[in-house]
Amino acid sequence: MIEVQVEHLGAVQFEIKARQHAIACDQPPENGGFDEGMTPPELLLASLGSCAAFYAAAYLRKHHLATQGTKVRVTADKRTAPARLDDFHIAIEVPTGLDPKHIEGIDRAVHQCLIHNTLLHPPTIAIEIHAPTLAEEAVNLER
Repeated sequence: MIEVQVEHLGAVQFEIKARQHAIACDQPPENGGFDEGMTPPELLLASLGSCAAFYAAAYLRKHHLATQGTKVRVTADKRTAPARLDDFHIAIEVPTGLDPKHIEGIDRAVHQCLIHNTLLHPPTIAIEIHAPTLAEEAVNLER
């Protein structure tokens, strides 16, 4: 199981923790934030891009090709009804010239990306709300 924890810090800022790592999530000033971290949609694109980069670099390494300087750019459009991202586009730039065999190989490798496949095959999502009852809260205040 993979786990992250998200804690509200105030305003529209959150701290996201996974293992011993922490990153900030915030909004730009026009959305009431301080622009001190990526927004949730940017984090999703970052997750997809870094996963694609991992698989592209793994392919390059396996075939003894240069990996340093590999870059990935991910874009998506916002949609409504319901609010979501759509039309994702992943652009991979490698530091060396490649023959068509290796370009196809990188494409196949990136299609194995966990995040890419998660988005293509939507997961089930369960939401649980944990909150004390009003009676429990009153007892805690009396203590």
